[in-house]
Amino acid sequence: MKSLQDKVAIITGASSGIGYATAKLFAKEGAKLVVGARRQRELDQLVEEVTKSDGKIVALAGDVKDETFAQRLVELAKRQFGGLDIAFNNAGIMGALAPAQQISLADWEETLRVNLTGAFLSAKYQVPAMLERGQGSIVFTSTFVGHTVGFPNTAAYAASKAGLTGLTQVLAAELAAKKIRVNALLPGGVDTPMGRTVASTPEVYAYIQSLHAMKRISTPEEIARSVLYLASDASSFTTGISLLVDGGLSISR
Repeated sequence: MKSLQDKVAIITGASSGIGYATAKLFAKEGAKLVVGARRQRELDQLVEEVTKSDGKIVALAGDVKDETFAQRLVELAKRQFGGLDIAFNNAGIMGALAPAQQISLADWEETLRVNLTGAFLSAKYQVPAMLERGQGSIVFTSTFVGHTVGFPNTAAYAASKAGLTGLTQVLAAELAAKKIRVNALLPGGVDTPMGRTVASTPEVYAYIQSLHAMKRISTPEEIARSVLYLASDASSFTTGISLLVDGGLSISR
C-alpha cells in the first residue's frame, strides 16, 4: 500500500528544488497533487513528468504573497480532487543578502511577506478544507539558519524562517484536537538553485559542507523523504515540532 494513496496534497514552491522532488515522491506514493509556484514553464515540466508516470496532478501559477492564490489553490484541490488532506508550504526566497544595517525596509518586508506571511496565508485557507475532511497534515519549510547557525548577511531570511517555528507551534496547539497535525522541517544545506545562491563559489560550498557532521550537503530527494514522513501517517503522533534534517550540522557547532 502506498503511504499517500488517494490523499490530496498541495505543494507550493514546486517548480524546483525540494518542492519539485517532493511532488514527484508524493505522486509515486499515490497522492493527488495540486502544485503551485511562480514559474509556469517549470510547473508544466513537473506536470509532464508526473503524468508520464500515471500520477494525478494539476498546476496553478501564482505568488504566495497573494491571498487569492492561497484560496485558489485550495479551491482547485476541492474542485479537481474533492478535498485536501496534506499541505507542504515550501515556497520561499533567500531575499536580500547583506549586513542587517544595509537591508532596505522594502527588501526586509518582501522576504517576510514571501516566507512567513505567504505560509500563514496558505494555512489560513488550507485549515478549513482539512476540517471538512476531519483530519490533515501541514508541513512548513523552515531552515537551520537562525535556528542552529547565525549566518552573516541573512537577517531577513533567518527572521522570516524562524517565525515559522512560532506559527507551527500555535497552529499545532489550535488544531491537534481536531486531528490536524502541523510541523516544520528544518533542512541543512541542500543542493538546490536557491541554495547555490549562497554556496556560490567552491570555497563557500566547501565551507557549508564542513559545517555538517556528514561533511556534505543533501540532495532535494533526501529532504523530500522527510517531508513524506511528516505528511504521512508514519508521523501520526507528531505535531508542533521543528524537525532538523541537517546532516548533523546542529551537533557539530
